[in-house]
Amino acid sequence: MDIIVTAVYIAACVLLFALAIIVHEFGHFIVALKLGLRVEAFSVGFGPVLWKYKRNGVEYRLSAIPLGGYVSIPDVDPEGTKALEGGGSAEAGPVVRIAPWKEIAVAVAGPAMNIVFAVVLAVAISIAPGARFGQLPSIIGGTIPGGPAELAGIKVGDRIAAVGGREVSTWTEMQTEVQISGGKAVEFSIVRDGVELPPVKIVPARDEISGVYLIKAYSMTNSVGAVAWMPARSPLKQLAWDAGSIFRVLEGLLTPREAKATAGALGGPVMIAENIYKSMRRSPWDGLGFLRFVNVNLAVLNLLPIPVLDGGLIMFSLFALVFRRRLPDCVVKYSSLLFMVVLMGLMGLLIVKDSWRSWKMHTREPAVEKAAEADSENGAKDTRD
Repeated sequence: MDIIVTAVYIAACVLLFALAIIVHEFGHFIVALKLGLRVEAFSVGFGPVLWKYKRNGVEYRLSAIPLGGYVSIPDVDPEGTKALEGGGSAEAGPVVRIAPWKEIAVAVAGPAMNIVFAVVLAVAISIAPGARFGQLPSIIGGTIPGGPAELAGIKVGDRIAAVGGREVSTWTEMQTEVQISGGKAVEFSIVRDGVELPPVKIVPARDEISGVYLIKAYSMTNSVGAVAWMPARSPLKQLAWDAGSIFRVLEGLLTPREAKATAGALGGPVMIAENIYKSMRRSPWDGLGFLRFVNVNLAVLNLLPIPVLDGGLIMFSLFALVFRRRLPDCVVKYSSLLFMVVLMGLMGLLIVKDSWRSWKMHTREPAVEKAAEADSENGAKDTRD
């Protein structure tokens, strides 16, 4: 019976992840049709086609590389689409270049649909009677003996007010800043009994199994049971948390002193699938909350000005609008192919890294987690809203 239940949850996770992709591509698809553009294919996945079905001139595909999807609209982005397809369409007709504003409208529609879907999910979660909300404050519930936090003199009840000069108010925010430190000495601002103490420097320790950096302290007991991406019942606060999280990561990637550590903390499809699976097992509402978070991330990331992504097409179209001429097709073609290879290579590395980390975590539990679990019963009760 456990195997059947696990299989059902895994199937649900695959469907949820696919749904985020389908919603995105449907945005491109429906706007292209409304503008009267020629649509050749709607694909979930990239590369060689595993299954296809044609109706009303549109070929619906399931492709071999399940890391995204695309809608083939030759009059919008012929060379970029070929890169995604893994080859051109045998039935492709002559390309008719359309107005740049139409290209921008089609490109924006995908991320816009992800945002619309995220809003729908946030509203649905906000009215769900069984959904759990709240965030753990950045208050120390206990420290691991001999760990960086204890050695720095941090005590139970201390509130971490800032890490590396950046204010934090929740445990998740504190963890993010510790991870981005990359194991370098980072300054902590601590408030004890209402009095701010002189800042202390702590060198986070790297956990050899999970690869994350820790100060080896744990939070107050999570009596509500909510997770990081369920900060509040308000849909606006949910979506603000989603956007804030992804923009913090992008900021870290663009900040030289934080770039390496931030890149090392990134996860790929395996980590996303794991989080959806764990969330669904914990609560369907937590799972839908994480799906909301994924949709906001897809929207923001796809708007980055990188060829192959929607932001790349917007960039090329804006060039045409401003300079009244298009970039040569060869520039679009080879930049799309180059970034396609780069992105697929990075995705492959993330899959390998996440799979290795997952295997290690499932075969050997970190000692810090054992100690935290053993001592957590003595932590203070959570007093979140």
